[in-house]
Amino acid sequence: MAIQPADLRALRIENPTARARDFAHAHGITEADLVAAHVGHGATAINATLDRLMPLIEGLGDVMALTRNDSAVHERRGVYAPYHGGAHAQMIVGPEIDMRMFPKHWVFGFAMDETGPDGRKCSLQIFDAAGDAVHKIHLKPECDFAAFDALVATLRLPDQLQTLTLAPRAPVEGPKGDAARADALRADWDAMTDTHQFFSMTNRHKMNRLGAYHVIGAPHVQRLDVSAVTQTLTTCATKAIPVMIFVGNAGCIQIHGGLIEKIVPMGPWINVMDPRFNLHLRADHIAEAYCVSKPTKRGTVHSVEAFDKDGALILQIFGYRKDAAPDAWDAMTARLPRLVEEMA
Repeated sequence: MAIQPADLRALRIENPTARARDFAHAHGITEADLVAAHVGHGATAINATLDRLMPLIEGLGDVMALTRNDSAVHERRGVYAPYHGGAHAQMIVGPEIDMRMFPKHWVFGFAMDETGPDGRKCSLQIFDAAGDAVHKIHLKPECDFAAFDALVATLRLPDQLQTLTLAPRAPVEGPKGDAARADALRADWDAMTDTHQFFSMTNRHKMNRLGAYHVIGAPHVQRLDVSAVTQTLTTCATKAIPVMIFVGNAGCIQIHGGLIEKIVPMGPWINVMDPRFNLHLRADHIAEAYCVSKPTKRGTVHSVEAFDKDGALILQIFGYRKDAAPDAWDAMTARLPRLVEEMA
């Protein structure tokens, strides 16, 4: 029998320091279930529609944006502006907050208003239909809490329910490729003029990202030793090589652009701990890593990409897009340790 909301709240009081995600997993529920159980007790159910939510978030000021998957957490300080709407995808394209959002996955929204050591501890938390976190926004002490209160009043749902009806979690799609189409894939790959053409190209060949990587082979895609991802972060920090780091899930992709400075290993985690950007990466979750080269009008773009054991994309690292001549990035990727083995 499912744990009742009141019992969940009581269990949470007994274990207040556990991370919400870990607490939920330990009790066989989703993180959205845990937050919903607190509706009326620090949580308010709100409308998660992006076109309504995002314009109001800009007024909060300098907040912390958090997007994660099972293996990486991406945290970035900044202001949510400017916002660009769209039928299938929305964007925030600011100097610090840079995001791509897919609205069909923004299903359950909550505003959390709790008391912490520094006073009010407020956040906005969005979950998908299965109850998994899509995106979170954490206010800082210098934020505009009056704007937060106005946002909650505007977006508050008529029904403040403490239980959710969730959909089954979609399974991870493993590598989907077709070796018989390798030559055709290579021809289309060589004809690319923009990295955004990649998805339409793989769809035409009925492949997904990892499947295409398995099929095409070198020099377009070169398999790396999994240690290359940590080496990339460490080298870029040490040598001040600016990067773009993409971390996402089905509903949101969050991007850091610029330098990274402080690398802090901690057990299986490799962490970037900078004042305005944090990355937490489970290095032991990386099962496959690649250096991927795509042609564009401005020259070849190289990325370092990591996947977990199920074939899910963990993160991508590119040279900084505003660097007109990313020579240091290109040279660094050329020196990463390769695995000499035949692609599946």
